[in-house]
Amino acid sequence: MSVPVPYSPFLNTPAPKPFSSSAGGKGTGASAAGSPRPGAPTLKDLNTSQLEAAVTLEGPLLVLAGAGTGKTRVITYRMAELIRQGVEPSRILSVTFTNKAAKEMAERMSHFQGRRPGSRPLISTFHSLCVRILRDEIETLGYPKKFVIYDRGDQESAARKALRDIKVTDAALRPADLLSQISRWKMVGVLPELATEYANDDRGFLAASGYRRYQQSLRASGAVDFDDLLLLTAQLFEQFPEVLARQQARFEQVQIDEYQDTNEMQFQIVAALVKPHHNICVVGDDDQSIYGWRGAEVKHILSFQHHFPGAKIVRLQDNYRCTTEIIRLANQLVKHNHGRHDKTLVAHKEGPTPAIKPYADEQTEAEGVVREINYLIKELNVPPQDIAILFRTNEQPRLFETELRRVRVPYLLVGGQSFFDRKEVRDVMAYLKVLSNPQDEVSLLRIINTPTRGISDAAVEKLLNRAVKSGRRIWDVIPDAVAEKEITQKTAKAIESFRQMMTDFQRRFGSQQGSLAETLQTLIHDIDYESEIEKQYKAADQQLARSAVLDECVTALREYEQRSSRPDLSEFLDQTSLNGNDREFGEDNSFEQPAVKLMTLHSAKGLEFPRVYLVGLEEGLLPHKRSITDELENNPSAIEEERRLAYVGITRAKDVLTISYAQTRMKWGKRYKCKPSRFLVEMQRVIGEQKPPAEGE
Repeated sequence: MSVPVPYSPFLNTPAPKPFSSSAGGKGTGASAAGSPRPGAPTLKDLNTSQLEAAVTLEGPLLVLAGAGTGKTRVITYRMAELIRQGVEPSRILSVTFTNKAAKEMAERMSHFQGRRPGSRPLISTFHSLCVRILRDEIETLGYPKKFVIYDRGDQESAARKALRDIKVTDAALRPADLLSQISRWKMVGVLPELATEYANDDRGFLAASGYRRYQQSLRASGAVDFDDLLLLTAQLFEQFPEVLARQQARFEQVQIDEYQDTNEMQFQIVAALVKPHHNICVVGDDDQSIYGWRGAEVKHILSFQHHFPGAKIVRLQDNYRCTTEIIRLANQLVKHNHGRHDKTLVAHKEGPTPAIKPYADEQTEAEGVVREINYLIKELNVPPQDIAILFRTNEQPRLFETELRRVRVPYLLVGGQSFFDRKEVRDVMAYLKVLSNPQDEVSLLRIINTPTRGISDAAVEKLLNRAVKSGRRIWDVIPDAVAEKEITQKTAKAIESFRQMMTDFQRRFGSQQGSLAETLQTLIHDIDYESEIEKQYKAADQQLARSAVLDECVTALREYEQRSSRPDLSEFLDQTSLNGNDREFGEDNSFEQPAVKLMTLHSAKGLEFPRVYLVGLEEGLLPHKRSITDELENNPSAIEEERRLAYVGITRAKDVLTISYAQTRMKWGKRYKCKPSRFLVEMQRVIGEQKPPAEGE
């Protein structure tokens, strides 16, 4: 189902006349809070290109920052320079894509401003920014101010219910497939009532119907999903000029990091915010645009000058991460892409030539790579955390894990289950969501009989059907269901007891008296969640581990209270939802563990390792078979994104890079010959052919 980009009034806006802000040196001087602290970093720390970007303070600016060229440093120094030139810190907005990146940038800014209280730039992810805006403005769209943000599990429940309501079976359309299509529509601004116009087959029309029912369900529950955070913000800006004007007035300088990863809604929001002054600085690298599958559009960075006429372009091409040989390899590969800005990275340190190693099959590849890693760690004392194995698909690491276990090398598979995905955490968060917003029926249905309180699934289903038919809430249909003997008096009594308990805890959480964390601890005790753990897990060590997860939930709420000047349950749920959605590796201390890292190329973006093994460079793996199919259907951009993905993998290596591929692989019970990746051919002029390693090498 293809999705054309709808018209937006924010596209192709003419550039205003040069904006004379206080950043041009006409201000009244930096505020006390914004003054650089003694000993803070200075502009002398920057190279020529970095300096040019950091002191360009007016109008549209595109900073093309290649891998390892210090883009975060430039953004931070530029913010400090804006403040030094007189811009009020709170009038600066700096947006990035992950909580980790936002936290790192905020910490860097503290080196300039110190940690004393005062005005600070707003450093935020796109989704966090939109939550801030929607908390102020969403009632304009008819949503409650205390809306709930649905996570993936909540979305799947809502999607399943929507498909059931329109009588669509899993065989015709699975909930996960419906959510994928809804996400694609939302990322380009297609509203539910217009979705049928973009459907081109029976499955598309079913998805459009499911989308309408899904969105009705979310709205009735006072809930939004992650795509809604962007879509509803863009909707507010487009439909309510006074809302847009209020938000525009907040910021006179806007910076966007990782601009190559923006989707259509993010672009529209940014373009609308900067429309009065066009004081926008975007930093990114079109050669690292690898998230097309989740809506990122490389065209935004490629056509920046078209959307913002008169834009200045600064190229950061000095790479401080990789060796000369690795950078030569990366440059040779990526130049085969046609849709890119012209730039060539220059390295500043020497090192060994990257190695290509063909292996007879996938088993031999895993054995050979792990044998070398084992030698490095145990004989040459290379720290395990200095080594990473990068691969294209989630199916590839199994053999490497098996070999690493066999030789007793510690490893960490990045991208395992998130803390927020654990059943116990999801149950506790569902309680808190209902207490914050009683309209949230998806969360209510999760906890109404968890732990068991004598309310059967059949009784809940009857109440749900009655509520859907009458357009009322579950709570409201209970008396009629009892009167008509649809549910028993015993079930009705259990539900009423549950409701009274929830009403009591809603009062406690909202009273602003006592600790939120202590109230949560009391809630967990009163509902006897320990009995649920004992029922789910028979082994004592498992029960202990799951109980510890409950303690972590209480600890998370306590830590939030300590950070916040005015603790609020809704704000805590916002932060938890946004952090849970940030899948970038390195949010906890696991990154520092003394272990070899195994991760997909997508997970590796933004990271670096002294030694990298890039495995499985074969046609069908990298480039992936889907992109090869797309190419045959006249969509060359899919192969270009795969080439960028290989480029990202190569530039993760600081010192030593080894590339490998299997000459045969087992598929569907048969062994097939593999064709080396076309990317190897494109790089041959740099690295040449190498023979397979001899046994024991």
